[in-house]
Amino acid sequence: MNQSNMPDKDFILIIDDDKTLLSLLAEYLKNAGYHPMTAANGLAGLRDFDQHSPDLVILDVMMPGMDGWEVCERLRNKSIVPIIMLTAKGEEIDKLRGFRLGVDDYVTKPFSFAELTARVGAVMVRTKRTKLPMHEFSSGDLMIDFDRHRLIVSGHPVDLTPIEYRLIEMLARNAHRTIPTEALLIEVWGPQYAGEIEHVKHFVWTLRKKIEVDPGDPKHLITERGFGYRFE
Repeated sequence: MNQSNMPDKDFILIIDDDKTLLSLLAEYLKNAGYHPMTAANGLAGLRDFDQHSPDLVILDVMMPGMDGWEVCERLRNKSIVPIIMLTAKGEEIDKLRGFRLGVDDYVTKPFSFAELTARVGAVMVRTKRTKLPMHEFSSGDLMIDFDRHRLIVSGHPVDLTPIEYRLIEMLARNAHRTIPTEALLIEVWGPQYAGEIEHVKHFVWTLRKKIEVDPGDPKHLITERGFGYRFE
């Protein structure tokens, strides 16, 4: 399926080892106005993701070989694409694990296609809203002027290095979403810095000293230990 011929509709990648479900869900999403693509295992799903850059991923947890958790981690290491997890497990601990990995929504099997499609629509609306042109961002006494590359706290401009500014801008533009450390490295520093997580830790700390009332108890730049950072 050629994504380049589908400019007006959202492209959705479904990764699930249940071929019957894949076929039926893909048909339902197609009738709902989306452009679905299916993959029957984790490795195939990762290959399809790299090739087609979908707008959203629907990902099953329980798959042989590479399960959904590992696929999710690999996706989050390189992208902040919206992810909806499908699972037969309904325990709260599994949902918390999914959200800590950066999952946008979580649907427990069995589910209706109508419900899942509604969830897809809601996630896409939220995602598109964050992609709208933003000229400034405000949170409490903090304001970022994206056009002028300026940060103001309590009415006073704050001097930032180029790296500090790019880091806080990416986090602010994705406020309330946890961004994986590796994704921050690639977006802010460049792919040649992959694995150099100490860079992120250092600059998050320097930013906290400039914008937080108590850098040791931050209210804006929050660490999700073992995963990444989010802007509250």
